[in-house]
Amino acid sequence: MADQRVSCGRDFFCVPDLAGALKNATNGGFDFICVPICHPRYRREFLEPVPDRTGAFTRSDLVLPSQDWNSLIVGKISPWLNLDSLNETVRKNSEKALHQELCYCVHLSLPAVLVQLKSYNCVNLAQHINTSITDTHVQQVWVHVPMKSPEDDCDKNLFAEEEEVSGNELEKDPWEWWNLFRTICGNSKRVGLALEISAELPSEEELERWCGEPVKAAILPTSLFLTNKKGYPVLPRAHQAFVRRLFRLNTQLILTGVNKHKDKGLGFYYQYLAHLYQTQPELDNLSQFAKGYEDYLQCPLQPLMDNLESQTYEIFERDPIKYRQYQKAVHQALLDRVPEDKKDSDVTVIMVVGAGRGPLVRASLTAAEESGRKVRIYAVEKNPNAVVTLETLKEEEWNGDVTVVSSDMREWDSPEQADILVSELLGSFGDNELSPECLDGAQRFLKDDGISIPCEYTSFLAPISAPKLHYDVSQGNDTTKGPLAPFETPYVVRLHNITAMSPPQQCFVFAHPNRASRIDNSRVKSLEFDVKTSFTMHGFAGYFETVLYGDIMLSIKPDTHSEGMFSWFPFFFPIKEPQYVTAGSTVACHFWRKCTPKKVWYEWCISRPAPVPLHNPGGRSYVIGL
Repeated sequence: MADQRVSCGRDFFCVPDLAGALKNATNGGFDFICVPICHPRYRREFLEPVPDRTGAFTRSDLVLPSQDWNSLIVGKISPWLNLDSLNETVRKNSEKALHQELCYCVHLSLPAVLVQLKSYNCVNLAQHINTSITDTHVQQVWVHVPMKSPEDDCDKNLFAEEEEVSGNELEKDPWEWWNLFRTICGNSKRVGLALEISAELPSEEELERWCGEPVKAAILPTSLFLTNKKGYPVLPRAHQAFVRRLFRLNTQLILTGVNKHKDKGLGFYYQYLAHLYQTQPELDNLSQFAKGYEDYLQCPLQPLMDNLESQTYEIFERDPIKYRQYQKAVHQALLDRVPEDKKDSDVTVIMVVGAGRGPLVRASLTAAEESGRKVRIYAVEKNPNAVVTLETLKEEEWNGDVTVVSSDMREWDSPEQADILVSELLGSFGDNELSPECLDGAQRFLKDDGISIPCEYTSFLAPISAPKLHYDVSQGNDTTKGPLAPFETPYVVRLHNITAMSPPQQCFVFAHPNRASRIDNSRVKSLEFDVKTSFTMHGFAGYFETVLYGDIMLSIKPDTHSEGMFSWFPFFFPIKEPQYVTAGSTVACHFWRKCTPKKVWYEWCISRPAPVPLHNPGGRSYVIGL
């Protein structure tokens, strides 16, 4: 992280000298300042009779150069506005004042506008903000939401009846305020969250839920900071950990409140936050590989229909874990297959089906060398371009130990039967690259007691909140497939700014070799997930685990992830309409794997908490071609 720095702003309640405040903040290391668009106590009246006032309603744009306005200033909407007041005069005055301030923000080309939510009653405010981002050039609206309701800090003993304070439990939760606001705004990408961190952090489930939201800025009151032995400001350990989690979402920071360390100066707050940013743990292999691809939607590969490109093979071959595990699996299978006293006489036939550019062939040869067993290898590959690479490797590296076969494994007539069948046909959801169909077609040349590597794989599903992903899906515009197609297509995506609201559960299971008298790879599965905290569900995350051989496994499921492996990103099954799920309720979902002689596809739906229509019926939007 040494070449990067934290982006941190300074919040002001009132700024008599804007140029001076900006200079002091930048001298202290801050990157921008948050200032009121109008004086926070200047209430304007727009209804008849209009007071006879002269002069401008706020400061001139000439106090700063335009480049400072559009890069260093975040405008704050007046705190007295109440667009959801039951008093019609207050409401209409607030609406006109909001419009006046937003228009001035557009005039100044401010990069963002900060709007504060004070309660669950924000429907009219959300409607006016949504109109502004739709009809004007407001660039970004940051919705200032407290992590905990101010009501939680009230002394209940001051009230005769606690019920008078508490009201509706849902309306006490600031996440509910935010969820209502962004839902009304259509989950727009131009509406982000400015989360004010509380002195007492909520439960881990609630923190996880906040981390799944589009947190553009974290507001840190100076009251959170402690004083270390040397007299400098520091955050409590729990707050440090949470701020570091927000750093992974590229969240900016905003420091608000008075300086509690007068002798040190505000610049030391910034220095501490910059130090916190610089001392983040180093990224693991997966995070380094995925840098820049977080929450980026990709269409799943279709290796049977399409020939992969050289660059795609090269990316997969860089994985440091996958082929090491395959090598271990082949090594153990060879030891189990050929006893020590027969290692010089018995020759094990290994068939690598879907050999690509040869990494599994290389792993098998290395396993044979390490185990001291003799092998004869067939490398079967349907992509004629990859066969060129295999033939070259055969001549230059593999000598006579490998026979290259340019054919689809389902159509090839092998000259002999295999002892070990090795493949890497797994997709992010296990079976989505048609490994079952391919291996079922190839197992005819596996001996009755032969070994398949992998021998089993299982897919998993978990309900997730993913507002950013859902917005990106909604922007899909493939006119050839119809408006529902983006929501009926699964995606491969490096899940990042999401929250899994329940642990993954097992979905489809496949085992090889499949000796059933009638092979049927269609599947149906119903799952129920218990939810601890309220959330908005945008779809399902898909993962897989595979047993290569014995106890040698590969996994992309979060709790069993093969450390350092990056060959697969998870699957994402979106749903068309986000579903609001209350705490303590159950999500019931249903998934189908449908098969015909020419194609395979998935269908999915939800029956609880509210039924939603079946997605992708008949494979109308997405199929995997055989």
